Amino acid sequence: MSETGQARPAFVRVTNESPEGVVFRGANREGWRDAYHHLLTMPLWRFMAIMAAGYIAINVVFACAYLLTGGLQGARPGSFADAFFFSVQTLGTLGYGAVWPRGLGANLVVTVETFVGLFNLAIATGLLFARISRPTARVMFSRVAVITDFEGAPTLMFRAANQRRNRIVEAEVTLSLLRDIVTPEGHSVRRFVDLPVLRSRSPIFYLSWQIMHRIDQASPLFGETAETLAGQPLEVVVVLKGLDETFAQTIHARTSYAPDEIVWGRRFVDIFEVSPEGRRVIDYTHFHDVA
Repeated sequence: MSETGQARPAFVRVTNESPEGVVFRGANREGWRDAYHHLLTMPLWRFMAIMAAGYIAINVVFACAYLLTGGLQGARPGSFADAFFFSVQTLGTLGYGAVWPRGLGANLVVTVETFVGLFNLAIATGLLFARISRPTARVMFSRVAVITDFEGAPTLMFRAANQRRNRIVEAEVTLSLLRDIVTPEGHSVRRFVDLPVLRSRSPIFYLSWQIMHRIDQASPLFGETAETLAGQPLEVVVVLKGLDETFAQTIHARTSYAPDEIVWGRRFVDIFEVSPEGRRVIDYTHFHDVA
């Protein structure tokens, strides 16, 4: 219960792309002013569908304009199909010559459509290039984290691996515990608490990285057990960033672990071995396995 006596909302994981069950009130919607961001972040199939719908809509509008002017030489009278495909040819600057504009009205429509086509091509090209050239990380995190003894102290561990065969330079990882706490005044607040990492920086992140947090008396997890954590709406949030060597741009990846994704008293299976030829082998088929 909150300080107002009302039931507290369900705990929503911060790594969800679009948390369900959350209602935003009183927030200004940017609408079309933020369309560029939406077009860059939406799934590719939706982006292509919107671009195709926009392309068809433009040609429908200009096809209707050509029918109103009635100035298409070589087109069947009143044929929407002929006007539509003439618009497609004009927008794409094809010009087969079977149909052409006649009269001032039709030529004015052609002029406007050519102008619109130049902007449409520039916008579509810019958006597609921005989506393709945007650097993204392909970092794989272990499905579970473990808490086990390491060098005489219980330690929270999980794995990360670079799925690309390039290098991430100056990689850094931060670990935080997100939990609800009650202040001395009785207010319930959601707060991030830092979890120090034994090695928070890697000069070159190429293969895999085992990230560890020692649970000592200074740790927010000190004294916790599997049973006490299971009853709390908390989340271990992981953010990893670094410089992509190929693009020379900063990339980041994130994940989180809920209490039911933390395994106690187990260790990760070793994924490194040496082949008969003396070469070092990393076996990602056991990346998520614990023993």
